[in-house]
Amino acid sequence: MRYRTIGTDPRTRREVSVLSLGAMLFGTATDEATSYAILDRYVEAGGTFVDTSNNYAFWLNGTQGGESEELLGRWRRSRDVEDEIVVATKLGARPLDPGTSYLDNAEGLSAKVIRESAQRSRDRLGMAKLDLLYAHIEDRTVPIEETVTAFAELVAEGTVGLLGVSNHRAWRVERARAIAAAAGLPGYEVLQYHHTYLERRVDLPSELDPDGDPGSVGGDLASYLRAEPALTLVAYSPLVKGSYTRADKPFGPEYDLPSAPGRLAALREVAGQTGATVNQVVLAWLLGGDVPAIPLVGAASVAQLNESLEAVDLELTAEQRARLDEAR
Repeated sequence: MRYRTIGTDPRTRREVSVLSLGAMLFGTATDEATSYAILDRYVEAGGTFVDTSNNYAFWLNGTQGGESEELLGRWRRSRDVEDEIVVATKLGARPLDPGTSYLDNAEGLSAKVIRESAQRSRDRLGMAKLDLLYAHIEDRTVPIEETVTAFAELVAEGTVGLLGVSNHRAWRVERARAIAAAAGLPGYEVLQYHHTYLERRVDLPSELDPDGDPGSVGGDLASYLRAEPALTLVAYSPLVKGSYTRADKPFGPEYDLPSAPGRLAALREVAGQTGATVNQVVLAWLLGGDVPAIPLVGAASVAQLNESLEAVDLELTAEQRARLDEAR
């Protein structure tokens, strides 16, 4: 395993593994025994960065979510896990009532919600301090200043370490960070967005924003990350739910771009040269990019996790990376 530092403040920054494990379906679609086996294997391999959210996975059981955090709490207690494992969670997109969703009934990002939801996450996870807490989705009904101040208060109190943001427009991320900086408060330092090797259309209306997809790395966000190298990009769904290798899970229309055939061909070519799988080449490409990402991988089995873990040691040559980058 390899490691990198996230965050800049010596008081809150953490060293984490360069591959993060997503626990979205743990405790629901992935049963407890399998979830524990995956977590144990991840830690055995040197993994130290686990990701969840307070609303995972509400859509499977018609609940408000919390099953993933609860399972992680049980696993942490059963394995006597302390702060050697960095746990990231999110708030803001938890449905307020069972049977609803973040599209029509989200808790939002008010000061009251941030304080109360963070406490509930700590209780479910069994953690006195959340290592990394994300604003999950935008809440345009609440002033950004209120959200920024509420998150900063939790950091000041010592109940949250690092702050992150996901599924926000780049301009709102920058505005929030500017407000925090002007007030001398901690701001977002970890950005979690969908990012993968295939190019994706971000202009298509999405469920979160009729102006397009705010949850994927597009030109604005990529440019912002290059200009702010102290920020960390965590790339969720890097393997697009198996679409690179499974005929029964085709890519959606958002990936139907003229560059797709050429980039898929380049992936297969490099995979053949290295002896790695296509999925491993995708992860290696993300790890070594000009804006290096921490891939956030899910796994429904230890075998799936092992494939992703092996990508950490895959070193692409300059020629192979150029082939991938230039494919169109």
